[in-house]
Amino acid sequence: MKNKTSSPPQEGAAHPSRCPDNSAFKQQRLPAWKPQLTIASVLSSFFLTGAFCLTVGVCLVWSANSVREIQIDYSDKCSDCSKLRENSSNWNKECLCSVNFTLKEDILGDIFMYYGLQNFYQNHRRYMMSRSDAQLLGRNVNIQRSHCAPFSTYGNGTPMAPCGAIANSMFNDTIDLFYHRNSSVIQVPLLKTGNSWWTDKNVKFRNPESYNLSSAFAGTARPPYWQKPVYLLDEEDERNNGYVNDDFIIWMRVSAFATFRNLYRRVRRTRHFVDGLPAGNYTFRISYNFPVTRFKGRKHVILSTVVWSGGSNPFLGIAYVVSGTAATLTGFVITGIHLKLRKKKTYFQKQ
Repeated sequence: MKNKTSSPPQEGAAHPSRCPDNSAFKQQRLPAWKPQLTIASVLSSFFLTGAFCLTVGVCLVWSANSVREIQIDYSDKCSDCSKLRENSSNWNKECLCSVNFTLKEDILGDIFMYYGLQNFYQNHRRYMMSRSDAQLLGRNVNIQRSHCAPFSTYGNGTPMAPCGAIANSMFNDTIDLFYHRNSSVIQVPLLKTGNSWWTDKNVKFRNPESYNLSSAFAGTARPPYWQKPVYLLDEEDERNNGYVNDDFIIWMRVSAFATFRNLYRRVRRTRHFVDGLPAGNYTFRISYNFPVTRFKGRKHVILSTVVWSGGSNPFLGIAYVVSGTAATLTGFVITGIHLKLRKKKTYFQKQ
């Protein structure tokens, strides 16, 4: 039998074509549209954009100015406690200070209490990376392979829970509010939970699975700057402990700027405070634990209401007003140029 071998292609045989099909799509003959910029369409777009931005900006600025807010700097008023905290050996000594203030008018509606820090840079790259998201999800991980160092383990090998520089520097001042009503002093009820984002509370932060939290964190130790372990952050509410503690979750969402504020508490609207905070004399009683003198920082406590657009920050409204003003002025400039050129064109046509 003869072997069947493939014969070489004969010279001049047709090769398969690599050209695209002769269709409107592949030959780019589809109908296209491009805007025809006329003076009417250009001017109308500038003036409409300007009117829209100005309207929104004025509404946002007016809304931000309607927020009632009181801000108190207690850095100097608690100077004795500040000096005590500068010595790290006094970490276990409690220091209380009081700050008095007066509300001349009622603050009605939902009231939020914030703590503010100034000159505290959370946006440093090494600081932002110093955490273990897997650990915060309750997983059993080797944190020595994370970015938590040097706040990952102690010298004897005991891992820190939670680890990292962000968790170690958590704000730990305790702030209580008291209302002086006639001759009595009434503590304003404050809500500790429900202050963090739902996604953080239910998705990004979870406690290790165990029959109780103390056994779940067995074999770990608190960060060096903490006064109590993570499973005892809130001794009044067992559900607000561990990695799902609201204060801890809010602190772990770092700020982009050196001056920032974080939500601390909400005023519970009950009894004397069902409508908000009545006018009168008040006192902030502060357990001072967070030192700020070494980095020349300041600490504030803020009471504020909120509106549909948020807090008292007018930046977004001002940005809209500036953008709307720029668009409107640009429209007038284009109108002036158009009228000037049209007059010249009419003049030369008459010549």
